[in-house]
Amino acid sequence: MHQAENMKIKSSQIFSKLLIVCFLCVLTVSCVPRERIVYFQGDLNQAEKIAESYTARIQPDDLLEITVYGRDQQATKFYNQESNLGQGNTAKTYLVDKEGFIEFPVLGKIKLAGLTRNEAIQYMKGLLSRDIIDPGVSILIKNYRITVLGEVSKPGTFPIENEKISILEALGLAGDLTINGVRNNVLVVREEGENRNFYRVDLTSPEVFQSPAYYLAQNDVVYVEPNQNRINAASNTIRNVSFGISIASFLITIVTLITR
Repeated sequence: MHQAENMKIKSSQIFSKLLIVCFLCVLTVSCVPRERIVYFQGDLNQAEKIAESYTARIQPDDLLEITVYGRDQQATKFYNQESNLGQGNTAKTYLVDKEGFIEFPVLGKIKLAGLTRNEAIQYMKGLLSRDIIDPGVSILIKNYRITVLGEVSKPGTFPIENEKISILEALGLAGDLTINGVRNNVLVVREEGENRNFYRVDLTSPEVFQSPAYYLAQNDVVYVEPNQNRINAASNTIRNVSFGISIASFLITIVTLITR
């Protein structure tokens, strides 16, 4: 009788130790060092140089919404001749071709690629002033958007109305990085002319504020890669579940045999 009770006590102790070992293993695997999670580590006061404020420049394939206005509406209507005025659509959208030109009423082909929006406005005002007294021009980049992919809460493509956004604001639109996102190696893909350039941004360092990719350009793609835990979890989910079931069955079998 006493021997049976002793066996039950020993089996209970063995089972408790096995549970403790499994628990410690889970903690060891799941714990992520603080250095891999916290943003802007180090002395922020040392980040004296701030990335130059980005101003969007018109690029090939941009869609520009342009409206011409002035005191003499009769004179401006020729430049807005396809605007469908009076029905709520007061501007026409123009596609910048591969050479950087748009085809504009009366003025013909105008090269706007490479100019900021304000520079383009002033340039067109100069051309229009030959026929219009004190002309006004409104230009909007209609396809200004950025895309955020990878280990973020809400990946997607986001239109940007004010034509200026930092990488931190873009990640905020995407709901921030998940716990499995690699914070020290965020990739920014940027089309610049005929070139595709790649920038790496370390969000854990104050140097992020000095990065040329701190301010995003139109059509930039931001990619947050998964950490090793996430990769392993994604590729080994079925195998891990099967292994866990096997271990649990094995433990139950041992406990059952010991307690008999």
